[in-house]
Amino acid sequence: MIKRRQFLGGLTALGGAYLLNAYGQTSGIAAGASPDGTAIPSASSIIDKVGSKWTVSNGVIYRNGSTVGNTYNVSLLLWYGGKMWHIGTGGQFYVHTDLDKWLPCSDPRVAVGAPPGSFYGINGHFDYTYTPAQLISILKSMGCTNYRVGCSDDPKQVNAVVKLAQAFQSSGISLLVLINQGIFDSNGILFTSESAAYNRGLQAAMTVANALKPYGVTVYECGNELTRQVPTVLDFTSAGTKAIDFNNLNWPVMRGVMRGMIDGVKAVQSDAKCGINFCVADIGAADALWDGMQPDGSGGYPKVRWDITTWHNYEVYGDIFNIGIDGAGPGFDLPTYCKARYGVPFVITEWNTGPEKSQDYRASYITSTLGKFYQGRKTHNIQSVMYFVLDSGDNTFGVMTNGVTLNPPYSAFTSFVSANADN
Repeated sequence: MIKRRQFLGGLTALGGAYLLNAYGQTSGIAAGASPDGTAIPSASSIIDKVGSKWTVSNGVIYRNGSTVGNTYNVSLLLWYGGKMWHIGTGGQFYVHTDLDKWLPCSDPRVAVGAPPGSFYGINGHFDYTYTPAQLISILKSMGCTNYRVGCSDDPKQVNAVVKLAQAFQSSGISLLVLINQGIFDSNGILFTSESAAYNRGLQAAMTVANALKPYGVTVYECGNELTRQVPTVLDFTSAGTKAIDFNNLNWPVMRGVMRGMIDGVKAVQSDAKCGINFCVADIGAADALWDGMQPDGSGGYPKVRWDITTWHNYEVYGDIFNIGIDGAGPGFDLPTYCKARYGVPFVITEWNTGPEKSQDYRASYITSTLGKFYQGRKTHNIQSVMYFVLDSGDNTFGVMTNGVTLNPPYSAFTSFVSANADN
């Protein structure tokens, strides 16, 4: 089951720890910062958001007169989406990271749009009292074509999701199933090794995929916010843009369970798509997993390669198109980074404001945030955005309670969908 959240006094409770709302705060653009898209050539220099001056001399990149990482034969230095990019030998693009490393990627300027018909989605829980038929009716009335629901391999949970899958198969609404296997064993103890975590993830994913394969489920999310558990992140107030923000000792356990879930799904459904989700601005974690690195910078470990990059973006984390670095740092365009870095579709599987907000505020937030997401869907490879949640059992997150709509949030959501076609 996707965890139900609790916001306390402007802090977000996740995994038993608190995330400061400074995530969303950025220092803004320094006076004289270069316009987005500025490049050398033809510009002679580029000024970034903190006022640093970037130049290229004899094919080498300099920042304020000092070299930045290891660069040579640079033919283009580009300022785009709050990040520095360059083309190196052979036409390969690279992106600059917080620790002055350059990682391979594609040209961030290339617009990529997801296929139409899957953009609007919403979250639910396996233990709702709504019947599958009622859920289908509700989702269709809202204009949703995607429904995210989570389960472990516990028979009660799997059987509940199977019933949903059976009903949804011919409904025109797709299920994205979260395989809710974590980094702890059945006794709540952290797995003792990467292999133990891998085997448990493999077992759980195979059980879930075997049960759902006959009913047309083809998209799975492998684990929920695993980078934001007490054993995996060192400081919950960090934005996660650096690999060193994460626990080096426990990293293999997290990596193992992720790999196990992906391999388990693929063993049952080779053509299924698997996502790994991240929070806040966790590109440091995503990069390390993708490249088989440890947080301490050592490499050569198993790589975690997903088919869909999935992300959680609550208001407290900041605008995902200009998300801040460790609270005080300048913002960057996270979907653009992921599009260029990993080259797979991007799905926002949870988004909302905080539960302490008024219903009027929530409605306004829904309208404005959907507007930003909708604008980016054809350029940032955003395949779907999935509101959290349909029914939270109260008037905190949901847009209805026990089948009764909560307005104005419900009407804000449905009005936007009705006025902005997914085409």
